[in-house]
Amino acid sequence: MKGLFAKFATVGGATMASRLLGFVRDALIGRALGTGPFAEAFVVAFALPNLFRRIFAEGAFNTAFVPLFAKKLEGEDISLSRVFAEQVVSVLVPVLIVLSALAIVAMPVIIFLTNPFWLFVDGTFVEAPPKFDYAVVYGRIMFPYLFCMSLVAMLSGVLNSLRRYFIAAFVPVLLNIILVATVATALFLGIDQYSTGLWLSWGVFVAGFVQLLLLVWATRREGYAIWPKRPVFNEDIRKLLRLMGPAVLTGGVIQINLVVGQIIASAQDGARALLYYADRLNQLPLGLIGIAVGIVLLPELSRALKAERVEEAANLQDRSLEFAFGLTLPAAVAFITMPVALVSIVFEGGAFTRGSSITVAHALAAFASGLPAYVLIKVFQPAFFAREDMRTPFRFSVVMVVVNVVGSIILFPLLGHIGIALATSLSAWVNLGLLVFTLNRRGEFQPSRETKRRLVIITVSSAAMGAAILVLQNWLSASVFSFDIFERLVAVGAIVAVAAGLYAILVLATGAVDRRQLLAMMRRG
Repeated sequence: MKGLFAKFATVGGATMASRLLGFVRDALIGRALGTGPFAEAFVVAFALPNLFRRIFAEGAFNTAFVPLFAKKLEGEDISLSRVFAEQVVSVLVPVLIVLSALAIVAMPVIIFLTNPFWLFVDGTFVEAPPKFDYAVVYGRIMFPYLFCMSLVAMLSGVLNSLRRYFIAAFVPVLLNIILVATVATALFLGIDQYSTGLWLSWGVFVAGFVQLLLLVWATRREGYAIWPKRPVFNEDIRKLLRLMGPAVLTGGVIQINLVVGQIIASAQDGARALLYYADRLNQLPLGLIGIAVGIVLLPELSRALKAERVEEAANLQDRSLEFAFGLTLPAAVAFITMPVALVSIVFEGGAFTRGSSITVAHALAAFASGLPAYVLIKVFQPAFFAREDMRTPFRFSVVMVVVNVVGSIILFPLLGHIGIALATSLSAWVNLGLLVFTLNRRGEFQPSRETKRRLVIITVSSAAMGAAILVLQNWLSASVFSFDIFERLVAVGAIVAVAAGLYAILVLATGAVDRRQLLAMMRRG
């Protein structure tokens, strides 16, 4: 399993660079746009290509493509995997071109459908507010990003199946580099907020093509010069489409889960921006841990199951669970116990006020209550996808949406945007519970006694860490909540260092984390 942890570290390390730059990016965007209409317009527009990307590319396409491609590498002539990849690209490119063109033309309708409350006041249809028009302009510029990122997801699947994880994980760094440079230049030149949004939109457009070109080069180096040809719907493509069908529904349902919250949030002025900033912080551990585990685990499980190495597949599942839970739970505890301090460190300044920090922090704590579930879903879904079972996760995702919709409708009138975040977290726990129960009932997930012991110790250690954070935060409250950024940074950094050190001592001393595996991961990562 040492190799598995090294692969997690490789993907997580590259993702760490992307997420840290993402923090810089969002901190600068917060200072430039705040939480007002221009921020909302940009957030809404940027969400659209990402919404479709998650449904069709990272969601449906990758979960169907990676197992088929990985199994061809494991059990067939490798040259056939090249032909298969080229056939897939030949089908994917024209579909993406048509979808992008239709979306650009229909952008006002799409913005309305995802933010209907912008055009209604007290049940009366009103003239579109300026932020609606801004979102349409920004969305039309950015939507070709979907074309690029769908192909990036496919080429990343090729590289991951070849166990070349770093380049695919590094690619998102390029988006953040370009956007950081763009918004920093706009701030330096004193560009107005509308134009800053335009600059950022064009930055997204350019970044998509830069990322795509890098992966085209990387796959060519591995012997996969993949160019679109005349589409051929042979048995392999038909099987891919059959597997994609339930996966599209699964990915679509999960994204509907988010869209429902966004639609409801459009009834509260500024809520979309508040939820965006909170989610960006929450996405750090999700990206570092959940995505790293999901990227590595799916092809590894697929190959193990293809070769009928059942014990290896079980070990992969156990070690992935321990790794994800051991890093995610303490992160969630930190977000819940000191959200205002963390939000103010990252975003506060310029147009982003202390009041903005407090409202975003409430949403962050609510999102963090579901963080372990979000990440562990990434651990357990590959167990279904690797067995080419796309329907079961879809059914559970439907349940997840129902819980989210009902929860949002109930909680939003009581808690505003915080209620949306809480409903999202609750729905994630429901989904996770269904996945684990079903795998256990089928005999496809039976955690070892050692794994159970480690999970208990991780839980107790995280609780102790959380208690330490509360005590230290109360003791240093004057510095933690100071308006002096340097004083805040020192105080919060000290609390994080002490809390993280305490947690590390507890899990290492009790054997919840295997020191040999940790050292191997650090040496090879």
